[in-house]
Formats: sequence, structure tokens, C-alpha cells
Amino acid sequence: MGDHMKPFARGDVFVGVTELNDPLDDHAGRGRIIQYDANLRPKGVLWLGATTHLVGGLNFDARGVLWAFDSHAFVVLNIHPDGRVQIRDELPTRAFSHVNFAKDGSFYLGEHLVGDAVRPEIAARMKTKLPFFPGGDRFGDGHLWHFAADGALLREFATQTHGGMGGFLGITGSALAPDGRTIVYCSETGPRLLRYDLVNDRQLPDLQSFQPPFQGPPEMFFGMAYAPDGMLYVLRGARIDAVNDHGETVRSIPLEGFGWATIALSGDARHAYVGSFFSGEVAKVSLASGGVVGRVQTGQVRALAGIAVYAGRSRATGRKARPAASQRKLVPQKKPKKKKPVARHKAAVRRKPTAKKKVSRTTRRQGRRRARR
Repeated sequence: MGDHMKPFARGDVFVGVTELNDPLDDHAGRGRIIQYDANLRPKGVLWLGATTHLVGGLNFDARGVLWAFDSHAFVVLNIHPDGRVQIRDELPTRAFSHVNFAKDGSFYLGEHLVGDAVRPEIAARMKTKLPFFPGGDRFGDGHLWHFAADGALLREFATQTHGGMGGFLGITGSALAPDGRTIVYCSETGPRLLRYDLVNDRQLPDLQSFQPPFQGPPEMFFGMAYAPDGMLYVLRGARIDAVNDHGETVRSIPLEGFGWATIALSGDARHAYVGSFFSGEVAKVSLASGGVVGRVQTGQVRALAGIAVYAGRSRATGRKARPAASQRKLVPQKKPKKKKPVARHKAAVRRKPTAKKKVSRTTRRQGRRRARR
């Protein structure tokens, strides 16, 4: 595997796996994105200099730009196909951890953290310190933020969150419904699959929800992704659930072990690439058979926080980007010449009556004789 990324090829899989190297902080280390081909053969790696903690939330926009996040350091990155790394420092300094893209080019960022405290029983086991956002007295608000394509803030949605086991987790994973009107999300390790109406700006009933006491292990939700047919594939730690728009689990695909928290679908939606936070393994799963058809070990435990599949650039955005409205030159348009109205129906066209042809008496008599015969 090379020490830099190779040109992006359709089907390539990108995995955020930070190299943890701080004995006092189990979330801190050198940011790293590993590049694999569609069969999980290593191709390259990109080391990041702007991050300090876990790098995750990977996703490609329609331009073929890879987005990555370090919510701990309030960093949002764009990795361009030519290898250029751009820091999106014009965005608010919040603990954003992932992104969804709308068809109009706008995008939604999920705020990973909420509140100002960690539950004591979880804090006793944590080996990292969560910072307050600059100028704030809390980790975050767990809100969904909507931005125009040029990065201008359009709206901040006051989304409900569960908090997860630690009580501080906001929107840690989400998926924009195919109709673009609803977003489904979770606070990972929590038992609720929440929904929000983006058009009417209101919280919707949960798509799925479980309340304690649980039968068996606690119910938990993690990463999720929509297939083109509208089926939502949700990671549940030890399995993938296929959930329809009525909130019914129509199928479950078991996975080996626990800790599967990150998911991305292949471009043809035939396979799911899933990542285990605990083991550092990536598996390629056939959604038709449920079988694992490929796997790779990244070599780093408790650090895998993002997976994305490169599907290429869309035709609409493969061209030069259109400038923002404020930067466009206004060109005077010529008024079109008025055309004479054209009748749409034949009945509306007035025609002169056709003159009747005169017939002689002799011709009429001959015609009657033929008819008698």
C-alpha cells in the first residue's frame, strides 16, 4: 500500500482509521484515510495534518469530493480528486461528524454532541475529554444544520436526541430519505431511530423505538444508509436490519461479533461495506445472500469511524461549478419576438366551401340503369 492516495476509481472504498498514539487519550492520534479497491485490496493512504482525534463520517458529494470530520477538534475536511485537502473553516465551529447531500446541492451536517456532562458510570471508563465548542458552555446542541452549496447557513433544526449510553451523544449518524423531505437519525448506542420533517420543521414519531427493560442485550442503533429502492439498512451492533418506511424490520443479516457501527452501500446497492469499531475490520456483505464476500483488517482497534464508496462524479456536476448567486453577472436578455398565433385545431381554420360538380341528366339516367342490372 502506497503512502499516498491513488486517483479515485469507481467502486473504491475509503475508510477513516486514525492511528491512535496517545497513551492518555484513546481517541487521539494521526488522522488517516485508507483507500481500497471494491474487493478491499489496499491501494493507498492519506495522512491528515489538520486533525487531532478520530476521523470519520466519510461521504462523497456529487462532485466526487470526499468529506471527512474530526468532531473532537471541530474540523470539516474536503479531499478533492486531485489530492488537495481543503479545511471548511467558513462553517460554524461545532462538533459536526457527518454529512448528507440534497439534490439541489445543499447539505446537512449532524452535530455529534449534546449537553454539558457525561453520565458518571461512562465518564469513569472514558479516556478522552470532550471539549465545549468555542465560546460555549456545553459540548453542543445535537442539532441538524442545513447549508447552501456555497456553505451559507440556511437553517438550524432543533432535533431531539437520545444521548446514547453516555448521555452526551447527539446526531451521530443519519440518512436523508429518497424524497428529500425527511431525515432519519440516531444517537448511537441509544434505542431510538428518530425522524425529522425537514419541510415543515417538526419532529416526527420515531421510525423505530425500544424501551427498557429489554429482552436480552440492550437495543442499540448505529450507522445507516438508504438504498435507491427506499429500503433503509441500519447497523444494530451485531447485525444489519433492513427497515421499510413503515418502521418494519423486513430482514436481518447477522454479523460476526459486536461493534459494527459504520456502513456504506456500493454504487449498485448490491453490497454493504460495514466497519467494526472494536476490531478495526471492514467486511463486504452481499445484501442478496447475506454472506460476507470480502474482508480486510485495518490493523487499528477502536479507531474505525467512517466508510465511503466512490461512485464517480454526477453528470450535472462534472462540469465547472456554477458560481453563487451573489457572484453571477447579470446579462441583459433580449426580448423574444412575438409570433403570430397559429390555430391549434383544423376546426379553427376557416376553409372556403367546395363547389359541387354539375352532373348531366343523361349521366344520371345511365347510372340508374346500371344499378337496376
